[in-house]
Amino acid sequence: MRLGELQRAGREPELPLAVELADGAGSAPLQLLNLLRVLPGQRYVGAAVWRGKPVLAKLLVGPKAARHFQRERDGVRLLQAQGLATPALVADGLQEGQGGWLLFELLDPVQSLGDAWAEVASLPLLADAQIDVLAEALGAMARMHLKGLWQQDLHLDNLLRSGGQLYVIDGAGIRAEQPGQPLSRERVLANLGVFFAQLPPALEPFTEELLVHYLLANSEHALPLEALHKHIASVRRWRLRDYLGKAGRDCTLFSVSRGLAGLQAIRRTEQAALLPVLEGADTLIEQGHLYKTGGAATVARVQAGTRPLIIKRYNIKGLAHWLKRFWRPSRAWHSWLAGHRLAFLGFATPMPLAVREARVLGLRGRAWLVTEYLEGPDILEQWAPYEQTGDVPEAEWVAMQALFARLAGERISHGDLKGHNLFWHRGQWALIDLDALQYHTRAAAFAKAHRRDVERFLRNWPEGSALRQRLEQVLG
Repeated sequence: MRLGELQRAGREPELPLAVELADGAGSAPLQLLNLLRVLPGQRYVGAAVWRGKPVLAKLLVGPKAARHFQRERDGVRLLQAQGLATPALVADGLQEGQGGWLLFELLDPVQSLGDAWAEVASLPLLADAQIDVLAEALGAMARMHLKGLWQQDLHLDNLLRSGGQLYVIDGAGIRAEQPGQPLSRERVLANLGVFFAQLPPALEPFTEELLVHYLLANSEHALPLEALHKHIASVRRWRLRDYLGKAGRDCTLFSVSRGLAGLQAIRRTEQAALLPVLEGADTLIEQGHLYKTGGAATVARVQAGTRPLIIKRYNIKGLAHWLKRFWRPSRAWHSWLAGHRLAFLGFATPMPLAVREARVLGLRGRAWLVTEYLEGPDILEQWAPYEQTGDVPEAEWVAMQALFARLAGERISHGDLKGHNLFWHRGQWALIDLDALQYHTRAAAFAKAHRRDVERFLRNWPEGSALRQRLEQVLG
């Protein structure tokens, strides 16, 4: 096909795909073998073969193709001019009415620092393997900053390991202040803020320790921690808003469809597996292990092949209940966004996988939420042996205090902290049943809601018991 035809190819064009490109040596087909990233109608990135040579192809189409092509090529040239490692640009071109292309050497073998981090993320905080990954990334940033450049779209997947070398990719995100001259301190702080904001919040107390790895490669400026933390907080707020927005629209991460007959959202990587689950949710609930039946909600553990999942169905109890619910977002949708908020912020909670609202002429009815199944005892079961002694294992006690501190730090109230809604899972207290969870913009409103959370949590144990008294001393 011609390059311009990719604009109508959608998210999943049939592969392999031959795309006609022309350079100084004439026209030749690019054989596109797979797709690593797709922005439908705009950008297609994947491994390909060009004139018998393996390449990484970036194909840009649509009305913004020329602008995106220029940004990508300019960024690559900035990196090359400053001697920073980036995959070689094998060929490029821009054809009016068709689009642009940039073909890079295909690094093989290759690993992104994002993948490297995923391999070590579950290790104890600041394990040597984690420090190695973060030090490598901070060193690459420092070298760019010394040369007057920064990566605007900075994340670990834009840094690639191959053959003992670390490469910077995504030229479209490369910006320059004064090429060849160190970046200004304010620009350095802003860019470091983008980097640290993407790390797990649990690492925030170690920012100063990690920053040493940047300063070893670039000590041009003194970097005040207070200013850096302000940048980190600002970027985190923006990223959270952006992420929650994506959870409600069709994009790379989520498949979302809306219409008069209903709303459906699925994590895109789970789409093939979960479409049958949503379609057969009621049957699976009937066949599953029921935790709660009837009333406003039905909850069951179900099997999707060999995988256990939780389905929560939000019922309509009658006409009066429907009149209260049809005009506003369902509790399933609220829980979908609440779960993604908690997961994004690093809280332990079952990952929301899919949600569906049934509608008639746009009026909401029943709804279904599908989440991961977290195995483990709830806090009532876990702490039952300590009710009269209060001698809770230290790790569990510290994790409980950390949970309440983090909820306070993020101004989040749960709304129903009965014991069955906290599970001990992989060394953390995981929150479930997020129907009433709220983020509070006002401190006074949060303080009131947080007090209710604490009071409900304390009522899980009898007044006068040693455990309750110890909890009151800490939380009361």
